[in-house]
Amino acid sequence: MIRFAIVGMGHIAKKHIDAIEKADGAELAAVCDTNPERLRDVSDVPVYTDMETMLKENEQIDVVNICVPSGLHARLAKLAARYRRHIIVEKPMALRVSDAEEMIRAAKEYDVKLAVVHPNRFRPAIRKLKEAMERGMFGKLSHANATVRWNRNQAYYDQAAWRGTKEFDGGVLMNQAIHNLDLLLWLMGPVKAVQAMAATRLRKIETEDVAAAVVEFESGALGVIEAATTIYPQNLEESIAIFGETASVKIGGRTANFIETWEAEGVSEEERAKLIDEINADPFGKPGHQWIIEDMVQAIRESREPIVTGWDGLAPVRLIEAILRSAETGTRVQLSE
Repeated sequence: MIRFAIVGMGHIAKKHIDAIEKADGAELAAVCDTNPERLRDVSDVPVYTDMETMLKENEQIDVVNICVPSGLHARLAKLAARYRRHIIVEKPMALRVSDAEEMIRAAKEYDVKLAVVHPNRFRPAIRKLKEAMERGMFGKLSHANATVRWNRNQAYYDQAAWRGTKEFDGGVLMNQAIHNLDLLLWLMGPVKAVQAMAATRLRKIETEDVAAAVVEFESGALGVIEAATTIYPQNLEESIAIFGETASVKIGGRTANFIETWEAEGVSEEERAKLIDEINADPFGKPGHQWIIEDMVQAIRESREPIVTGWDGLAPVRLIEAILRSAETGTRVQLSE
């Protein structure tokens, strides 16, 4: 068995615990939180209020799952690496490119695996879209669209002092839209340049609650990004759409699980309808966190990199940093030549 420890027992920790319980070859070995109140209901594994103490005392731990506020990810990931524990870190892997790069260097220096939680890659519709793109179904790519129109009201931000802060959380891009931006980069490849605007319109937070950007991919294709937590009165949609010379696909719904459009040259109406019916009948599939846990188990056993690596986690952080720099300066920002 590969034994996992969870650091940070907030909302997202519940998904990690559930995933570990369901995953083949995984076992929960410990939990840690600086707030003892969050540990009161834990009775079946050792509990700790200090991560370094946990790593010193509990040699059974193979992997540390970091579920604390985003601004703390880098420091704790580097600590786990120094104690030669493998790492699974929640999104975003860090709030700054420099911190993400330090995490990658630490994992390499201490020869541990570093995986980033981008679970949307494992949704059935997204996996089918990725397969279609790898087969060349789209021909020459024209452009793509990534949209997150969600609601996070003021009460959400007021629940915890770290939410919406530049130091610990980031804004709609870094917190909510980063999953969609990860998909955009995974499907379309690296971004060459970006022009963007961002604003804090409705929420009393330090960071942006709405942003819009136009990007140029290294392939020459274009992309449009829209992200907001200002949608009234509840989440409206998360979608990603890809357009090429021989295909058009849109994955949508409130959380980008359903095929809304699937048009492709050479695909009959019967084939198209069958594909859409099959995916949309079970749009969620195995939870993405379970995929991440089970992949880490296999990566350790097979001495390979995780499916979603530190470099994968770095890519959307770099894009977001460029979007915010463009919005601040009013200029086009180059990410590559």
